[in-house]
Amino acid sequence: FFAHTGLLLTISQSESMKHSLKYFITASSGHPNISEFQGVGLVDGVEAGHCDSSNRILELRQDWAKKILEKDPRQLHHYSYVCFENLPDFFRGEISRLKQEFDQSGGVHILQRIDGCEWDDNTGEVTGLERYGYNGEDFIELDLKTLTWIALKPEAAATKLRWDAEININTTVDFFTKVCPLWLSTVWDIARGSLQRTVLPSVSLLQKSPSSPISCHATGFYPDRAVMFWRKDGEEIHEGVDHGEILPNADETFQMSIDLSVSSVKPEDWSRYECVFQLSGVEDSIVTRLNETRICSDWVGPFVLLPSWSSCGQGYGLFSKSSSSSSSSSANLSHTHSSSSASLCVSVRCRCTCATCTLN
Repeated sequence: FFAHTGLLLTISQSESMKHSLKYFITASSGHPNISEFQGVGLVDGVEAGHCDSSNRILELRQDWAKKILEKDPRQLHHYSYVCFENLPDFFRGEISRLKQEFDQSGGVHILQRIDGCEWDDNTGEVTGLERYGYNGEDFIELDLKTLTWIALKPEAAATKLRWDAEININTTVDFFTKVCPLWLSTVWDIARGSLQRTVLPSVSLLQKSPSSPISCHATGFYPDRAVMFWRKDGEEIHEGVDHGEILPNADETFQMSIDLSVSSVKPEDWSRYECVFQLSGVEDSIVTRLNETRICSDWVGPFVLLPSWSSCGQGYGLFSKSSSSSSSSSANLSHTHSSSSASLCVSVRCRCTCATCTLN
């Protein structure tokens, strides 16, 4: 089943005690400086390990991930085979077919995949997903109820027909109902202590120019289950507010921001506005009152490192063209979990000297 599964894993826990295991794969052709095949596994947004077939790298990032392989050394052999032979061959062949179908003789082409399962700790219900993106756009996904493929754009119709004919129903069902949940349970039991920690962020008020919205930016928090909102006179407001995504930092924490348009706000009314950050599992909120003296105006960011695996380091490249706004979701590929948008490798820098500006 390795041809249609991924390499490592992700467990993310929501307020309803749902855990999910996901695999992220990126394959490319036509660029000498981008690895032909890379896989990354995340657990609660923390990178468990990554794989790079071109550079023959298979590396575990966390002690608990190493313990998993120590308990079953045969898994290291399996992962090496998957990373260096099986999946690269599969993705190489698919990119070649897609280039022929679309008459793409040259240029850089990228095929990506996210797959895995979600397990509800309360009900025991297990759901799965498998979705592909091609050249930055949603392409095709598996309908696990009918065990057929859904073309997410007209150009994927030929791939749907071919994959419908090739699907191994027994193997597919077995992976999503048995293999994936078993791995999820095993990893969660070992990594539970590390993944249940909480880390509070530093919160800053940022403004690029006097006419720009004011961004309330929180960075360095863990886990990725957090919300931010603006309120006026103690009441949450929505008008003039723009929610940002939850994005990964290189140090395995997270960042997010929420913008407030102040073009129609009188200076004497600023003190009536507050930015509120709430982290799951932490009772107290972090409240930052809108005050001109606390605004950092000499800053750079956020800026995006394009989804090149070699550039993103511990980040990960995703479907870059499919996006929506979400204020409390983990990084995923184009709406496959919690309606989140595609999160790229992102960093924020700040050059000001104000005390609240402690960005990465």
